[in-house]
Amino acid sequence: MNNISNTALFSLSGFSATVNYRVTLFSVTLLCYFLIVMVNMSLILTIILDQNLHKPMYIFLCFLCINAIYGTVGFYPKFLFDLLSDIHVISYVGCFLQVFIIYSNIKVDYSILVLMAYDRFVAICKPLEYHSVMSVRRTTVLICLCWFIPFCFDVLIVTLTSALTLCGNRIQKLYCENWSIVKLACGSTKANDIVGLIIISFYCCHALCIACSYVQLVKAALRSKEGRRKFAQTCVPHLFCLLNVTIALLFDVMYSRYGTASMSQNLKNFMAIQFLVIPPLINPIIYGVILTKIRHRMIYLCRTPLKD
Repeated sequence: MNNISNTALFSLSGFSATVNYRVTLFSVTLLCYFLIVMVNMSLILTIILDQNLHKPMYIFLCFLCINAIYGTVGFYPKFLFDLLSDIHVISYVGCFLQVFIIYSNIKVDYSILVLMAYDRFVAICKPLEYHSVMSVRRTTVLICLCWFIPFCFDVLIVTLTSALTLCGNRIQKLYCENWSIVKLACGSTKANDIVGLIIISFYCCHALCIACSYVQLVKAALRSKEGRRKFAQTCVPHLFCLLNVTIALLFDVMYSRYGTASMSQNLKNFMAIQFLVIPPLINPIIYGVILTKIRHRMIYLCRTPLKD
């Protein structure tokens, strides 16, 4: 086999199933992208403009929406362009840039959801200590770590994968994905496998932290009517968003690792992109509808007439 590690282009073969309805798919995708940007920007601006929402829980939510826009920028513009193009390729550098953005977006998403679980744990289980524990300084540090650690992980992932000698350039997806590139390697991928296992274990610990937090939250909520009210208002939307992201990621992991050739290309494409469509669109809607302060503030802003 020829060594093509220095090839200029990767071929995205997932688009073979979109040829017959690409105009329709383009229109639906463009609408979806517009809605994602609109609902997330609405929530971001609502939180920024209202001083009463400048609290840790809402600040975390604001950064969750910022991350949603950041992640979709790495996918939608290129995807929309490819839908109307006859040639579905991506440059070597562009491919790894897409890997970095999409992977870091997923990790930041999960990290912020962990922070939100921790915030609710302190607010409900240790209300008297809340302001000292979730101080402005600590909140700032936690948010910075939510972005810094995933970025470091993904720099490592991209560095290891880009160092591989590749014997192919055909990626069986609609976008560049690290595991798909690793499978093109001619030689050993042991280092990639080990690093991948370490990172997966790290984020499994995140899931464990969330589970432990909710065990304590449920216990605290059952003790009083006020606790149950707080849990319903602030923890239920977080649980919905967490399940939304987790299920979407599980679908993608199962498809990437265990997808079979017998699956139709349309099903493969759906499983590959649903985590880039559903969570960024549904999560801000869930919070906007369930969180009373945000819902009331957004209704007020919509009803307020524009002033000259």
